[in-house]
Amino acid sequence: MKLNEPVLKILRKKYEPEARTELKFARYDLAVKADSEGNAILLFMGVKDENGKIRGKRYARRLVVDKDGHVLKDHWEHKGKATP
Repeated sequence: MKLNEPVLKILRKKYEPEARTELKFARYDLAVKADSEGNAILLFMGVKDENGKIRGKRYARRLVVDKDGHVLKDHWEHKGKATP
């Protein structure tokens, strides 16, 4: 399943480094994990259960940047079901 542009727009933002951020998008609950520079690298997208865990899909980002800060590769890959 490919991510649509509105979700990608949310994921391009900078987040608190090394943190997990929870968001709401349309009918979905999102949990975004950021790397040391604040770039989103993991996405859990689905519906929160009674324990606060998101049940749905899990995505991982391949982000390759050269030493000058130019993005060489930026790709989101579906990794399967999100498990708590």
